[in-house]
Amino acid sequence: MLFGDKDLDLRKCNPLHLRAVLEDERFAKCQIVLLHASYPFSKEASYLASVYSQVYLDFGLAIPKLSVHGMTSSLKELLELAPIKKVMFSTDGYAFPETYYLGAKRARDVVYRVLSAACEDGDLSIQEAIEAIEDIFRRNALNLYKLNVVNGSINHETAIVGKRVSLSSVEEDVLFVRIIWCDASGQHRCRVVPAGRFYEITRNKGVGLTFAAMGMTSFCDGPADGSNLTGVGEIRLVPDMPTLVRLPCSYAIFMGNYYSLNSKLSRHEEMVMADMQIRPGEGWEYCPRNTLRKVTKVLLDEFNVTMKAGFENEFFLRRKLVSNGVEMWIPYDNTNYCSTSAFDGASSILQEVYSSLKDSGIVVEQLHAEAGKGQFEIALKYILCTVAADKLIYARETIKSIARKHGLVATFLPKPDLDDFGSGSHVHLSLWENDQNVFMGSSKDNFHGMSKTGEQFLAGVYHHLPSILAFTAPHPNSYDRIQPDTWSGAYLCWGKENREAPLRTACPPGVPLDLVSNFEIKSFDGCANPHLGLAAIVAAGIDGLRRHLKLPEPIESNPSDHSSKLKRLPQNLQESVESLSADKVLHELIGDKLVTTAIAIRKAEINHFAKNPGALKDLIDRY
Repeated sequence: MLFGDKDLDLRKCNPLHLRAVLEDERFAKCQIVLLHASYPFSKEASYLASVYSQVYLDFGLAIPKLSVHGMTSSLKELLELAPIKKVMFSTDGYAFPETYYLGAKRARDVVYRVLSAACEDGDLSIQEAIEAIEDIFRRNALNLYKLNVVNGSINHETAIVGKRVSLSSVEEDVLFVRIIWCDASGQHRCRVVPAGRFYEITRNKGVGLTFAAMGMTSFCDGPADGSNLTGVGEIRLVPDMPTLVRLPCSYAIFMGNYYSLNSKLSRHEEMVMADMQIRPGEGWEYCPRNTLRKVTKVLLDEFNVTMKAGFENEFFLRRKLVSNGVEMWIPYDNTNYCSTSAFDGASSILQEVYSSLKDSGIVVEQLHAEAGKGQFEIALKYILCTVAADKLIYARETIKSIARKHGLVATFLPKPDLDDFGSGSHVHLSLWENDQNVFMGSSKDNFHGMSKTGEQFLAGVYHHLPSILAFTAPHPNSYDRIQPDTWSGAYLCWGKENREAPLRTACPPGVPLDLVSNFEIKSFDGCANPHLGLAAIVAAGIDGLRRHLKLPEPIESNPSDHSSKLKRLPQNLQESVESLSADKVLHELIGDKLVTTAIAIRKAEINHFAKNPGALKDLIDRY
């Protein structure tokens, strides 16, 4: 269909009129591309592409000429029947350069909208959606028009011209790729590979990493005594390509008081999560991501249940102050909880964070100023827990990167100032079976708003919570935050909408008041490796389901009022380590070797910071 041709008779423009041509043997090998989504006959075009092998679809110019709803509905109709391998997008030739830009931008927004809905409906997996994006925007056109053999084609592979290796377009746009992992002490680390080498070699083969890397503490880049990990032995860090995203703000290099946009300095960086493999295809038993996948598989295999997680990111912003030649990092502001003036002051930063997270596929549900000086919170939407852990790491990286761009430091340290409030990384958890929330109770199955499955799972978490803290509150500084009357959960108990309880069942808007949709764990903070923290929670929940554990009655007031009857949760890291050491269930499900290493790291942290309390100030840059 051609937009703007008023002399057309739409009755004769229906692509179904092409059937006689398509079935004529003379044209059987002719490849026909229906342009502009064949609008307004998108469904008919989709049908033709599904039936006739020589028919392809291009939805250029339908985007951006239609309304947002029209663009979205048209693309949905194209994809109802047509194979994704036969659908493509082109920024159609047009008189105004602005149209090229708007078309390219709108196309990405619309494709994301349509494929996200397909993932939520179960039509596509996340991996399939990512593959579909590359097909629609790149591979299908390359294959159809034989562009792979054209010099200068857009391809991630390097082209050899004579004896010279020419830079592909990706190398001209992307300079480095960061291969990221989070170690057992909760620190984000990366190996950086030039983009050309990454796309040519590393994305398939990975890079080497010493065994010792998973035994390091927050104060020393060497393995802790008793970790059983040394500099002897090597694993492979293998990029998990579906997690590849562009690092925000790397397009501008901070140069004094302005941002340099020099083309030689303006290349982007990408980041990708890594799996740790002992040999190709075989996960290393110390790999946090593999550990979480392992325990969630047990939960699925035994109980046909998956867990979803949504994190609340609390963090402090610090700005530099130089006084009498001394450099200090002081709070960004001095406002209070949910202060409008605090949000005003940080609005440009938070807008940039939000946009960058959205571009990375991370959904933000709420933002607000927290109670601490210069403290903010960004709450993320709940998703499958294995994906949530990855996205939490990316969210932290994004927030830190954008803060640094603005000359600030963002820290997720639980208690950077002992005289101020602390920061947590509270996590909301729910259980799902066949797209149904099975943590929530029903008219037939209800224990304080929970189902029997929900109660047993939560009872397992309740029972193992002192041990879980060694993973979710893994640093001596964590316990400076977990104090009575600070909304951090200091006593072993649970309650419905009780923000002083470490385990809180929640009834958000839209949920019947007699039911709950999820539960929150307060004692999860920014020093935790999110994969290991979630793995410990899942392992505890599995034990609750296996043994049909029961919860005690909820606490419906401040737990401090019941201090004579309630047990305190571990008041320091030593107590949680002792609990973990004796916890056979977590040893079994997480893996004895990994638990032994975690305990060794925790003991090293305890000894070091007991002897060097002033060293806590160095952690602001590490978490």
